[in-house]
Amino acid sequence: MATGKTGRILVVDDEADVLFAMKMLLKTEVKEVVTEKNPDNLMSQLSKEKFDVIFLDMNFKSALNTGNEGLFWLRQILGKDKDAKVILITAYGDVELAVKSLKEGAYDFIVKPWHNDKLLETLHNALQAKGQKKSEKSAANTGHTTILGESEAIQDILYKIDKIAPTEANVLILGENGTGKELVARALHEKSFRANQPFVSVDVAALTDTLFESELFGFKKGAFTDAKEDRKGRFEAADGGTLFLDEIGNISPAMQAKLLTVLQNRQVTPLGSNTPIPVDIRLISATNEPIYELAAKNLFRKDLIYRINTVEITLPPLRVRGNDVELLARHFAGIYAQKNHKPVPEFAPATLQKLKQHSWPGNVRELQHAVERAIILAEDNVLQPQDFSFSPMEMAPAAQSVPAFAADTNMPLHEIERETIRRVIEKNKGNISKAAKELGLTRTALYRRLNKYDI
Repeated sequence: MATGKTGRILVVDDEADVLFAMKMLLKTEVKEVVTEKNPDNLMSQLSKEKFDVIFLDMNFKSALNTGNEGLFWLRQILGKDKDAKVILITAYGDVELAVKSLKEGAYDFIVKPWHNDKLLETLHNALQAKGQKKSEKSAANTGHTTILGESEAIQDILYKIDKIAPTEANVLILGENGTGKELVARALHEKSFRANQPFVSVDVAALTDTLFESELFGFKKGAFTDAKEDRKGRFEAADGGTLFLDEIGNISPAMQAKLLTVLQNRQVTPLGSNTPIPVDIRLISATNEPIYELAAKNLFRKDLIYRINTVEITLPPLRVRGNDVELLARHFAGIYAQKNHKPVPEFAPATLQKLKQHSWPGNVRELQHAVERAIILAEDNVLQPQDFSFSPMEMAPAAQSVPAFAADTNMPLHEIERETIRRVIEKNKGNISKAAKELGLTRTALYRRLNKYDI
């Protein structure tokens, strides 16, 4: 990822490791990163300097000791600058508190331990909302998205993008985690007649039902406690452009019904209002869920599927893309060598053989992270097989990633799902990130199921 030297960022957290990790991650992405360990110095910092985005921890070891320190400091920040873009840093156990903070005016939140890509996406969206120039990740909106691949499978995808993009057809993108569904969505937008209009991306799996409505449809002042001003939803924000709903297979039946109504009527009614607002959007949706199986089990509305998939694109997993593995590995090597101030490395023949033989259950995203790790840790400028190590979970074929268990044939479907999740989490010793990857879910989708099944 190239440097996008825009934006001044403040990170407030009393853990030195978090501050260091954030600074290392963000320093090549933005103009300046300032860290602050003591929240008591926060208001003094804001009096002296202007920041485009503030990352704020939700819990500090301070004299307040209320468990809601982040909420207290959020109110202080917004009291000084109501337009401040505050991104909360929270643990899973505080997600409900983070949702409450969104209603109080926080821009968004990230859950520890975070995924770097997701954190950077949230940051870039906040910078865009603040009126800053977009960094490379957001620059994909203006026609710079590149999908690399010479395999027949990926060439077929590129052909479909060229044919579909200029139309107004709603598109459903299917594929495993890490195959590049958002990249395809951005490419469709950039090649469409809406390219100069907004591209708005929403990870709907991360939204509770209440947050789903307020985020997508907006709300009026007074619609709920602490709704202190009108706020546009993502549908309105995307008016004239493209709305990308990621992980759509994870939304609840109640929200499926509300989404269907909006798509049928092409208008939204913000919470707290009785006046519908017309919206003109091109909808692109994506999921790694077996959405037709869900529909067959009445877990996903068939009439909604008809609305969201005028045209369907299924992305191939990396393991069937042949020499694309080498092409992508060299591409990522160039990016991360530059980012880490190292010469671009070569790949030993045995290394390329090892990469091509790996099953890549995490697909392109896993390859990207593997190359980044190798660039950082390698002792030589020729990457050797030992520079790429995979955990037992990563070595397992993708099709065998979820362990089977002997279920009672009369066991309800939800009980089977609950037991599978429980066993995978137990197998991974409580590591949510590893369990989610093995189950083929995002962490947010897994968190929703943990809450649903009270695990």
